[in-house]
Amino acid sequence: MRSQTSPWKADPQRGSRGKLLSPSRRRQCVERIQRAHPEVSERRACRALAQPRSTQRHAPRVRDDEEALRADIINLATRFGRYGYRRITALLKELGWQVNHKRVERIWRREGLRVPMKQPKRGRLCLGDSSLIRLRPERANHVWAYDFVACRTHSGKPIRLLTVIDEWSRECLAIKVAPRLRSDDVLATLTELMVRRGVPEYIRSDNGPEFTAKRVRDWIERIGAKTLFIEPGSPWENGYNESFNGKLRDELLNGEIFYTLREAEVLIEEWRMTYNQVRPHSSLGYRPPAPAATNVPGRLHPDAWLRPQILRPALT
Repeated sequence: MRSQTSPWKADPQRGSRGKLLSPSRRRQCVERIQRAHPEVSERRACRALAQPRSTQRHAPRVRDDEEALRADIINLATRFGRYGYRRITALLKELGWQVNHKRVERIWRREGLRVPMKQPKRGRLCLGDSSLIRLRPERANHVWAYDFVACRTHSGKPIRLLTVIDEWSRECLAIKVAPRLRSDDVLATLTELMVRRGVPEYIRSDNGPEFTAKRVRDWIERIGAKTLFIEPGSPWENGYNESFNGKLRDELLNGEIFYTLREAEVLIEEWRMTYNQVRPHSSLGYRPPAPAATNVPGRLHPDAWLRPQILRPALT
């Protein structure tokens, strides 16, 4: 006896293009059958597709705030082009919307907005006995991590970025921008940060000459911190900082043209503030890494960063 396939599931033999899961798609399918075969009644078409007639005749109700929500979703998607609907949902809640991710996703897909591709999963770095190699952060100021990122201006001049993050809070502590960065620049950046935030217990980095220089190691030891150097050729051991650098490149560096070094400094600092104060972080429950920083006098409220009419600071 020939097996029957559920009408709304994909049939690999017939080459079905997808599942008819949503009520709107099922209604459209019934209407299409009736247009192609006028002799087929609605009752018969619904029975063939296992579509309840009450669902077929149900008229969807459009909420009064649908258009306003749609406009805010499009504005946020335009402002933060690399965010998916889940982060957009978190930003909408910051703006006062009482909405869940399912409704945002429906509008997101209906408007044809692009969802960023998911990154591949990576396994934990562990020994044969399943014990972890790298030290896990346990509190704020426990482990800092720093690394370099390279980019260029429109004219081809090189730019180097020194990124420093707190692994526990995921907050970006500083991004130093310069044509070239040496060990003296690393020490100057760390000194400024430690004066304001205190001395961390550990500082994690790769084995670059700017980090392994004897002067840098002696200075870190004198102030009471310890160094954590990753194994050569193992960037995943500095995973928090590498992940941050990937977000920096994906959300800013790949989409901006820097004509001058000053322009790069201003735009990168603006992005750093947005990352710390506004951008929802998935590992923090879709909250920004440093929401308390929004209460610092002289800084904009998060709503100001979310509104599209806020202009960028002048490049002076």
